[in-house]
Amino acid sequence: MEDFNRRWLAAWTAKDVEALLGFYTPDTLYFDQQTAAGIQGHQALGAYLTGLFGMTPPMRYEAEEIWEIRGGFCGRWYCTIGDAPTPALRGFDLVLMDGDRIARNEVYVHTLGAAA
Repeated sequence: MEDFNRRWLAAWTAKDVEALLGFYTPDTLYFDQQTAAGIQGHQALGAYLTGLFGMTPPMRYEAEEIWEIRGGFCGRWYCTIGDAPTPALRGFDLVLMDGDRIARNEVYVHTLGAAA
């Protein structure tokens, strides 16, 4: 799971929509603060990510810790925006797997103060 998480976060950092879709099942369910009702499937997720990445500055995601759970894992990460010296966001993912791909991803994020 640690290697999967590392590669997945690297694809987020690269803003590589095609690579990211390869981590998700074709009928995946994805939830974050902008999509609280959820979006389903590669087509909807790809469109969402393309729009999101077009509106955001460079962002670097780094894993803090993961916990394996039945059917997947939970992961906590930091995100540094642009050339900032410290992370601006701390996030938490609930990831449920179907085989070696993500079937459900719930993302929870909060902003950090000056010190992470």
